[in-house]
Amino acid sequence: MKPSIKSSTLAIPEITQIPRHVTMIMDGNGRWANQRFLPRVAGHSKGLDTVRLMVEECVKHGIEYLTLFAFSSENWRRPPDEVNFLMNLFFKALDHEVARLHTNNIRLRIIGNLQGFSTEIQERIIAAEKLTETNTSLVLTIAANYGGRWDILQATKKALTLHPEISHADMNEEWLSPHLSMAYAPEPDLFIRTGGERRISNFLLWQLAYTEMYFTDTFWPEFDEVAFQKSLDWFKTRERRFGQTGSQVLENTIARNA
Repeated sequence: MKPSIKSSTLAIPEITQIPRHVTMIMDGNGRWANQRFLPRVAGHSKGLDTVRLMVEECVKHGIEYLTLFAFSSENWRRPPDEVNFLMNLFFKALDHEVARLHTNNIRLRIIGNLQGFSTEIQERIIAAEKLTETNTSLVLTIAANYGGRWDILQATKKALTLHPEISHADMNEEWLSPHLSMAYAPEPDLFIRTGGERRISNFLLWQLAYTEMYFTDTFWPEFDEVAFQKSLDWFKTRERRFGQTGSQVLENTIARNA
């Protein structure tokens, strides 16, 4: 798996019927639980089953990268009991799920401001990434304590630290993009948000520039193989122009298939 780090605003990426990189906002866990008169945290526990299923589905379909928004930098505003539960769930998942990922040749990456987590969680993140770093079946990225604006700011700070002599005229995408959290992956082809909301909620603001966006009312704990296949079928219907006209896209397609 050799990631292309070309920007979709600088070059037209290869257009494929199956997305190379899928990213998801896993929304609706709490509302799924509320509808069943369960505590909100029960929805988060159930949602972990969907994570496992989506990993399997991506491998089955030959998708190379799956990125999941697990905990945003704004989620600290939630009730303390829910935040504590999510931290414990994350801790337990790192303990119990990583071995399963490794056995299935899946690489795990965690992006976000990890300094916001406890020392124990940070140590487990480092260990999990180290254990799975040579795996090649799928790159599973978990965005935790992540925000798109934070990502752009931290990348800018890194770039300026490494190149303090740079002039404003020389600052461009190629100068900044290697320092973004997901510089190791191609830009997402397909964005999926469950739970009925129609927004990206400060997620991958830079990377989603030309991503196809699919929104569904289905709550995350109910997002199954059929629902995922529906999103892939929808993706196939999209005309990905990247600034071109439809006629240009057609001409390029004919030329490639000639």
